[in-house]
Amino acid sequence: MTRSDAQHTDSPAMALLKEVGAETTKHSGGTLLTHLLRVEALLTSWGARPVLRTAALCHAFYGTDGLPLVLLELSERDRLAGAIGTEAEELVYFYASCDRKASYPTLAAPDGAAVTFRDRFTGAEFTPSPQRRRDFAELTVANELDLAKVNDSFRERNGAALLELFTRWAPLLSEPARREVAAVLG
Repeated sequence: MTRSDAQHTDSPAMALLKEVGAETTKHSGGTLLTHLLRVEALLTSWGARPVLRTAALCHAFYGTDGLPLVLLELSERDRLAGAIGTEAEELVYFYASCDRKASYPTLAAPDGAAVTFRDRFTGAEFTPSPQRRRDFAELTVANELDLAKVNDSFRERNGAALLELFTRWAPLLSEPARREVAAVLG
């Protein structure tokens, strides 16, 4: 049991993750649960706010544009909110809903500039708040860096593109996140 796993042993989030099979679902570097714990631990090491760390632990519940695995259907959002709180669940939904092709290019535009985020579930387009954009960028970077650390072929295939993307996103990232990007992908 990792330190992060031990701190969550009795948490409602951990109970729900185990109930939906995250600890037995194969994923890069072990199981989906170990990946989620590593992403949360990475954000913790960067000093991320608690609600973002909680969202990181649960970021795969609704699948993503890059991972079709769904642990809970969108009709069950209230179950996740009951386990982790409304704000953390909204971050999980926001992360899962990202249409990457449409949203990634303008995510780091300066405040006031045109930022378009497209929800892949609804097709809605909107401009997220600066805080939401920072949270999304930090979670995305932590997720992708974890994959790059545990999967050499993933890093070889995607490292250059991720470095370019995360360099563009640097204004949204904390200093520890920028240093980690450079260490892993630079």
